[in-house]
Amino acid sequence: MSAVLGFSCLFVGLVIVNAVYSYQSKHIDPAFGPTFLFQLKMLPLFLPANLLIGYGVRWVQHSFGQLTTALVSAKIVELLVCLLMGYMFMQEIPTWKTWAGLLIIIGGFILMKWK
Repeated sequence: MSAVLGFSCLFVGLVIVNAVYSYQSKHIDPAFGPTFLFQLKMLPLFLPANLLIGYGVRWVQHSFGQLTTALVSAKIVELLVCLLMGYMFMQEIPTWKTWAGLLIIIGGFILMKWK
């Protein structure tokens, strides 16, 4: 149960953070002033996102028993969220190379956990 809750929190927190940065790269002028004002307006979103990510890592670590496993699995979730944001904001469709790379990373994770 804590693994499902942890991965859910990780996913939601990472979606918030990556959506802010994706929106910024697509719609906000890269000059310092507009970027600063946008980030200032987005500050209230970062507290709940950081809490969700922090508790997500904690609960995943609690369910797997290792912090390394929790952090590596969090990076896999983040890569999936990045693919989602790339599609949503930039209409980038992942190629077979993208999926092959992700499968290699997941394979490495499985190899790391293999006893």
